[in-house]
Amino acid sequence: MIERILPSGVAAAELFEDPPGLEPHPLEAPLVARAVDKRKREFVGARHCAREAMARLGVEPGPVLRGDKGAPVWPRGVVGSLTHCDGYRAAVVAYAMGVRSVGIDAEPHDGLPDGVLDHVSIPDERDWLAGGGLGDGVRSDRVLFCAKEATYKAWFPLTGRWLGFEDARITFVRDDAGGSGMSGTFRSTLLVPGDNPSGAPLTGFDGRWLVSDGLIVTAIVVS
Repeated sequence: MIERILPSGVAAAELFEDPPGLEPHPLEAPLVARAVDKRKREFVGARHCAREAMARLGVEPGPVLRGDKGAPVWPRGVVGSLTHCDGYRAAVVAYAMGVRSVGIDAEPHDGLPDGVLDHVSIPDERDWLAGGGLGDGVRSDRVLFCAKEATYKAWFPLTGRWLGFEDARITFVRDDAGGSGMSGTFRSTLLVPGDNPSGAPLTGFDGRWLVSDGLIVTAIVVS
């Protein structure tokens, strides 16, 4: 599913259920040794997808460890992103020589829980939602949240800094192109300085979103 919103040169793998007997890579196992079963299954499934995606990219599959701030640590020369929610795990990877950063997120296609929207949005975005958002059939509040999560995942590898929900403004276009489901593009405009050591200051990211089969997926690929 997620490959529908990714450009060429980016490899992806996904699961819609956890295969029986799936175990973490031996070097990853200590990271979830004390985790509850649900958390362990999410962790193992997403990293299994990561190794599948690495193999498709032509990279020797290996462990995906965790940095001191919780972000995944990718093999040298590779960038990537992980996501998981109920009924879905996914990973995308690309060669660092062609892609600077990747951010993906997946969410169930349901409305946000009560009280969450005010914490994950800014007034301009809430006005957009009040005006109809992405239109009938789309849980626009959850798509907004999903795009914010992808924005942070694309931002952090480039800056090493936190980015709050209030630090980016997301605007959307719906085009429903590329098969079944509802889809389109989004722009994440950064509202804080985007200084980073690897290039010109960041001002924003362009991404794609898709709603299909009860799920929302978003993806940002920074070239």
